[in-house]
Amino acid sequence: MASKAWPLSAFALIAAIGLFFYGADLRIPLGQWSAIPFDTSAMSMDQIILVYGLLPRAAVAMLAGAALGLSGALLQQLLRNPIADPSTLGISAGAQLAIVVATLFFPAVLDGYRSLVALSGAGAAAAIVFALGWQRSFEPVTMVISGLLVGITCAAFSAALTLSQGEYLMSLVTWNGGSLSQQDWSVARTLAFEVALGAVLALLLVRPLVLLGLGDAGARSVGVSLKWIRLAVAVLATALAAAVAAAVGLISFVGLAAPALVRTCGIRRPATVIATAPIAGALLLWLCDGAVQLLASTTAESFPTGTVTALIGGPLLLWLLPKMRTKVIRASPAMAGRRIRSGLSYAVILAAIPLMVILALVVGRTEEGWSMLNTTQIADLLPLRWPRLLAAAAAGGLLSLTGAILQRMTGNPMASPEIIGVSGGAGIGFAAAITLAPAAGTLELFLGAGSGSAVALLIVLAFASRKHLSPERLLLAGISVNSLGSAVLAALLAIGDQRSWQILAWLGGSSSTATSQSALLLAGLGVASLGLALLFCRWLTVLPLGDGVSRSLGLPLRASRVVMLLLCGLTTGAASLLVGPLSFIGLVAPHIAVVAGFTRARDHLLASFLLGVLIMLFADFGARTATFPYDLPLGFFAALAGAPYLIWMLGRRP
Repeated sequence: MASKAWPLSAFALIAAIGLFFYGADLRIPLGQWSAIPFDTSAMSMDQIILVYGLLPRAAVAMLAGAALGLSGALLQQLLRNPIADPSTLGISAGAQLAIVVATLFFPAVLDGYRSLVALSGAGAAAAIVFALGWQRSFEPVTMVISGLLVGITCAAFSAALTLSQGEYLMSLVTWNGGSLSQQDWSVARTLAFEVALGAVLALLLVRPLVLLGLGDAGARSVGVSLKWIRLAVAVLATALAAAVAAAVGLISFVGLAAPALVRTCGIRRPATVIATAPIAGALLLWLCDGAVQLLASTTAESFPTGTVTALIGGPLLLWLLPKMRTKVIRASPAMAGRRIRSGLSYAVILAAIPLMVILALVVGRTEEGWSMLNTTQIADLLPLRWPRLLAAAAAGGLLSLTGAILQRMTGNPMASPEIIGVSGGAGIGFAAAITLAPAAGTLELFLGAGSGSAVALLIVLAFASRKHLSPERLLLAGISVNSLGSAVLAALLAIGDQRSWQILAWLGGSSSTATSQSALLLAGLGVASLGLALLFCRWLTVLPLGDGVSRSLGLPLRASRVVMLLLCGLTTGAASLLVGPLSFIGLVAPHIAVVAGFTRARDHLLASFLLGVLIMLFADFGARTATFPYDLPLGFFAALAGAPYLIWMLGRRP
């Protein structure tokens, strides 16, 4: 493989150089380059664009790619995880959220402190992910799932804040997509200094970092301070990713691809991988940027370069999965709680649901503040409110039921509906529907999102079945498909027309579009799915005990997992059709059920469903009233439940 990889690398270098000179020649013939002065008063407009636009853009592409390649190589060596990078660990998404918040609410802070803002967001995200992973010895699957969940939280907040400040929409969407357009050399100079400093620090850390590969005991025996070396490497990798985010926005998966390309060329020594990954990252991003500029010169559409690099993430993750360790330290939440006498607890939950419904129907907010609606007002608003309440409740129940099934099926307490990739597939289908049919109605959107969900589910099933359908590879295959879906949506968002509003609104989640027919249909599906899931109680009792025990008890592992995965895909897809890819309900509700003592499979499924209904009723009420007269995205309030829960999990030992 190595003998074939080097010619391919040489071809990529030639292609990158060729694309750059082709794009530059379109602006100004190469023969006139020697006559270009650096006095702007004596330069033509094309010469100015070449010297202060195209040339610094190429420099920024190579410097940003080098920084991300180095960051990814450091993280992969630190965690001994071939799919670790700033994108998969949520670090880039944390920087993105910090920049969005500062842009909207503290724009003065960005003047001179943009890098610090990005570093604060990236550092906070990295701290959460590493704290979650530390409890499980930085196990690769847990780290990636933690990164995904943190990334979803940051993305949900970013989308909600962007929608709430419409005047910033296109600038934020373009920045989030990772635009490399330049107007001078200032960004290139800043990045050059940061990359050079990062390279020097990485050189000082290479030897102790390589020694970490001997294992904790081996590293201690040669005098390596594990805690401080890990902290130093994590801080350096995070700072490099934050520097790129501050300079050009969100560039995804270059840190994942660069070390993988280096290893494909036959380089295996950790120190050499760290040294050459920046070169591979620089080449990859420069090549992608050349392809973007070529596309812009031949079509009417222009995409940020980061959306193109994001498209390689899903396929690359699928390719790398067989190369990683997937031995999960199993700690199924369904086996960890104390059992209770469930009658009283069910009564409390069942009483809280109608109380929440009454609150949502009776309490309102006007220009004067909070008020109790009278009978006439309730009757007037009831036809508008009951469909959205029923749709939100049904979607919450479906997602929570899916989360409970996934957590028990995989034995992984961090499994949730977002991880199987169906929400990402539904997003692609939704975007395709509004792209192919700009005046798409409810039926077209349903068909588009449903088709996308089905395709994503088939891809995950096909890959996981080929790899013996192990729970860990199932989760990672779903993450890969979800990453690809997010990349496609980011590319469509970057086009910058009315579809950007529609996609962002759908990503945030809203039940306001629910009709009486669609709400009743979703509620019926929720009840039917719950009934079907309860038939799998024996399977879900045995599966958390491991494959060996399951086989000894005669459980058909492949058939049981395929059937339950199909149910999870259908329920997640159906919920996403109406209220978007809600965040964390499928993670939070099953955990709350276990903490409350619902540990048996039947109780766990039923309690999770009811708690999901209750949480989503509250989220819909909050989304409708918190920022009256405007509705906030429903997914924003769902994420509000998930983010504190992640922080609470940091204090728990597995």
